[in-house]
Amino acid sequence: MSKTNLNIFRDKAYKTACEHGFHEQELSNNHFLCLVISELMEAVEADRKGRRANVDRYNKKIANSRICQGLDSDIPKERGYEVAYNETIKGSIEEELADAVIRLLDLAGLRGISLELANGDIDDCIEDMAEACKDETFTESIYSISTLPVRYDGLYDFHTTVNDMVLSIFGLAKYLEIDLFWHIEQKMKYNKLRDKMHGKKY
Repeated sequence: MSKTNLNIFRDKAYKTACEHGFHEQELSNNHFLCLVISELMEAVEADRKGRRANVDRYNKKIANSRICQGLDSDIPKERGYEVAYNETIKGSIEEELADAVIRLLDLAGLRGISLELANGDIDDCIEDMAEACKDETFTESIYSISTLPVRYDGLYDFHTTVNDMVLSIFGLAKYLEIDLFWHIEQKMKYNKLRDKMHGKKY
């Protein structure tokens, strides 16, 4: 994973959020962090229910779908993609972790935060964070990530907090053998198809 990739993803996430009306009013960092934590809690619920993404089934559905191949002129290709996603990935641990990172990427875009760490190679940082997960349960790892803003308060700046939350989630995903970049890409595609504010108040 490269630093450039993270910043490209940041810009895409922020652009999509703006297009869907999420930044029409000024909201606090705590507001956005609360929404990140809400996604992490959904990941806990997905873990409790044993819900994992079925990537192979998803890829087969996309490959075999007449709609996704553009062979059904009456239905947009995007609709076929949406159905495949809902049936194979929606509500999984993978999706919820991707959602948490997307919210952090969006926040980084809003605040002009560069997703680069000065203290070494990003891949090494993620490897270290994945190693730390070996001695924790899934819920303990999520708790550690969720409480990071409070633990960092007064010690590190907000840029560092956002960077480390992103990397911590990638570390957990690596430990779980999840290709989080792939899941972020799929969820970003899915989000582009959704209604303004995703049909929600905020």
